[in-house]
Amino acid sequence: MVLLTSFLTRDPSEFVSLPWTIENYARLVDPIYAKILWHSLSMAAIATVLCLLIGYPVAWIISRFGPMGRGVLLFMIIVPFWTNSLIRVYAIKIILGTKGLMNWALLGLGIIDKPLKLMYSETAVIIGLVYILIPFMILPLYSAIEKLPTSYSEAAKDLGASRWAYFRRIMLPLTTPGIIAGVLMVFLPAMGMFYLSDLLGGSKNLLVGNVIRDQVLITRDWPFGSAASMALTLLMAIMLLGYYWVHKRMERNA
Repeated sequence: MVLLTSFLTRDPSEFVSLPWTIENYARLVDPIYAKILWHSLSMAAIATVLCLLIGYPVAWIISRFGPMGRGVLLFMIIVPFWTNSLIRVYAIKIILGTKGLMNWALLGLGIIDKPLKLMYSETAVIIGLVYILIPFMILPLYSAIEKLPTSYSEAAKDLGASRWAYFRRIMLPLTTPGIIAGVLMVFLPAMGMFYLSDLLGGSKNLLVGNVIRDQVLITRDWPFGSAASMALTLLMAIMLLGYYWVHKRMERNA
């Protein structure tokens, strides 16, 4: 339905109507929307990289614990899902506000002289994206790292490989499917969390999700909103094909 709607024409009274057109997709490269798309891609990419840099060591540390320790740590990571994400975003507002916990702590430690303006900025949006989505990075990474046999590490040590060499030449390549899965689960959702951008970023830090929401609910331009949705779906398909290609290549080389 969304695919078909993306090729129809906007109708003020009926929402959509004939004739068929590709004008909705052509509007995606309009400078206004292209700028929002690029800004959304950049923020989602930064959030994904930060989730990966934080999530990989966390997943590795969890994998080093015994069964009981792993269960406790994984439970602590999953617990936030028991709370609505919108409530957690409001909690971030309390932490990052001018009179919030972060500024209170930094002022108390004497690190800053006046409160930092963190709210309604790109930084606040990225912090919110990382906080909300990092479990989706940790879990697939943990699954990939936990499957690595300990004999690989022992063999690398016996052959004189350093820890860095073992990580770069053995651990990292073998956990690539987990990395790609984590990126898939973080990058695309990060582009669609319009409520997070509204609450933390203000009107200057829009995501693609904001555009889709506004086109469907405010301007009532369902065809263009559908075209933007299909663009995200196409991006997801390309990334899934990349994941499938890497997975099959690793199976052939195994």
